[in-house]
Amino acid sequence: MGEKSHYGALDNAFAAIRAVGFYLTTIAIAVPLFHVMLWLAPVVLLTDKFKRSAMHVVNDLWANLTSLLWYPIDLQGAENLPPRDTPVVYVANHQSFLDIFSLFRLFRPFKFVSKTSVFMFPIVGWSMFLTGHIGLKRTDRRSQMACLNDCREMLREGGSVLFFPEGTRSTTGEMDSFKKGAFSVAAKERVPVVPITLVGTGQILTSGKEGFFRRGKVTMVVHPVVVSDSADELCKRSEAVIKETLHKYDYLVKQ
Repeated sequence: MGEKSHYGALDNAFAAIRAVGFYLTTIAIAVPLFHVMLWLAPVVLLTDKFKRSAMHVVNDLWANLTSLLWYPIDLQGAENLPPRDTPVVYVANHQSFLDIFSLFRLFRPFKFVSKTSVFMFPIVGWSMFLTGHIGLKRTDRRSQMACLNDCREMLREGGSVLFFPEGTRSTTGEMDSFKKGAFSVAAKERVPVVPITLVGTGQILTSGKEGFFRRGKVTMVVHPVVVSDSADELCKRSEAVIKETLHKYDYLVKQ
């Protein structure tokens, strides 16, 4: 499921041009929306410190305007989404920067976990900070524990959180084994897990090759919620259903 090897020089040239267009588009949309967030920030922080729902509306607008202009998203299983005000742990496979853009098509407020360094990026990183997304230093044990505690607090306050349990983006298209942090949080707070399979993001914008934006479609499959008091059980069942769906689509592509 990794990037095809048969791309020629002309294909790469067009993909490079499309990448520049994509990045310019998302920046052009983000800049005015960031100013809206700055105006909203004082009121949001005073009245909605944890969920920051107004900021999520701006996030949704930014990501969906960008994706609508550059690639189609086929959302399947929307009926499996819990109500917006239900605290849940969303988990998804991770292949590309486009995963976050695509997941905003769920139109569900959530806080996602990201490297702390990303919060330093102008406009996009600052917007993440204003929205209250959760930072993590992957190699720092104390940061990992603080991240999980922040996620638990968010769930207790009625918010939802999003994890990529592989821990980082796949560069091969093959899904890595899931880490148990997300599922430990869900089990301890006794909230459902919503597994989501993302197909196609890695083909459009491959990890490590973000200078090339290929044509393609993203399929996003929302699976039925998984409920258990056991983090191991939540992890096993979520990983299995996401991997099975990835393999099914990979098989169909090869036919």
